[in-house]
Amino acid sequence: MEFRDLKKQYQLLKGDIDSAVQDVCAKAQFIGGAQVKELEKALAEYVGVKHCISCANGTDALSLAVMAWGIGSGDAVFVPDFTYFASGEIVSFAGATPIFVDVCKDTYNIDPDKLEKAIVKAKAEGKYKLRAVVAVDLFGLPADFDRIKEICKKYDLLLLEDGAQGFGGKLGGKTACSFGDISTTSFFPAKPLGCYGDGGAVFTDNDEWADLVRSYAVHGKGSSKYDNIRVGVNSRLDSVQAAVLNVKFDAFKKYELEDINKVAQKYTELFTNAGAQEKGLVLPVIKEGFYSSWAQYTVQLPEGADREKIQSEMKAKGIPTMIYYIKPMHSQGAFEGTDSAIAECPVTDEICSKVLSLPLDPYKSDEDVKVVVEELMKLI
Repeated sequence: MEFRDLKKQYQLLKGDIDSAVQDVCAKAQFIGGAQVKELEKALAEYVGVKHCISCANGTDALSLAVMAWGIGSGDAVFVPDFTYFASGEIVSFAGATPIFVDVCKDTYNIDPDKLEKAIVKAKAEGKYKLRAVVAVDLFGLPADFDRIKEICKKYDLLLLEDGAQGFGGKLGGKTACSFGDISTTSFFPAKPLGCYGDGGAVFTDNDEWADLVRSYAVHGKGSSKYDNIRVGVNSRLDSVQAAVLNVKFDAFKKYELEDINKVAQKYTELFTNAGAQEKGLVLPVIKEGFYSSWAQYTVQLPEGADREKIQSEMKAKGIPTMIYYIKPMHSQGAFEGTDSAIAECPVTDEICSKVLSLPLDPYKSDEDVKVVVEELMKLI
């Protein structure tokens, strides 16, 4: 069993993907070709924003947003403690300080109450200029943007939505990657919408920021790439990846997003019927008004469960599992000795020792899910 079955997806889309890639090769427009423009237009329309700027990867997308805002030395940015390293890394890379905030135990997303407490505390200390909040749509589920936006407005903070895992998710009728002042996503192959390499995108309604991002992404270009009006980076989505994404995006909209929700619902149904919660297994929660794109189906194992042994025995049965994430952000060695390492995040500390992600993609059958559920239930 594949953890995320990209091989099956390719076999189903092979004809269209091969044709799209061959078209790029035949025209030899490998950088900035028509496929890139087509993709950016389609993504912006789907998300519901004015601008989509593609780039080389999801981490660059976050960095480009921070660059457009001029965040740097002496600034602080609030980041969830339970997330992938890139969400905090890009803050430090810019010379600013990430302040890590605990998450909600049921949704895994940044806790608005604890966010406000962290803001009040940092404001009282007066050590940094408070600039922004990074809110991550973890495992496909949008963060609680209704509350987060209110907090950002109250304390005059910019909101950066990290939608690397959340593309396709929804909240109150709005689509993920439209909630931030700037939002970003990743097209890493295993993401809800993935290419065949690295790729990313930046979304915003702000014309000035969009122009800055486009400039920074191509060596700080002005009127042309040989007119360099600021120091930038080299971060472009190539035409081959855009061609692949155009094909996969069509499938994503037509059936993949709906089908992966059906697979996730089947997991929850079978676990519930098997009495998983009575045995202490914590299942994912999708609150009313939210819609997940299900980058992962993540459970929390019962207290005292031997996660390493469970993973080993599941692997022996041909069932791959993953741990996202094994260590809190504030405990990462890269932040050792900095103010970022000082954080009170008991929920993150707890769930890092309990979480386990199960095989999930739009192509999993009911029988696949049944096998995973039955084998895990034997081990808890």
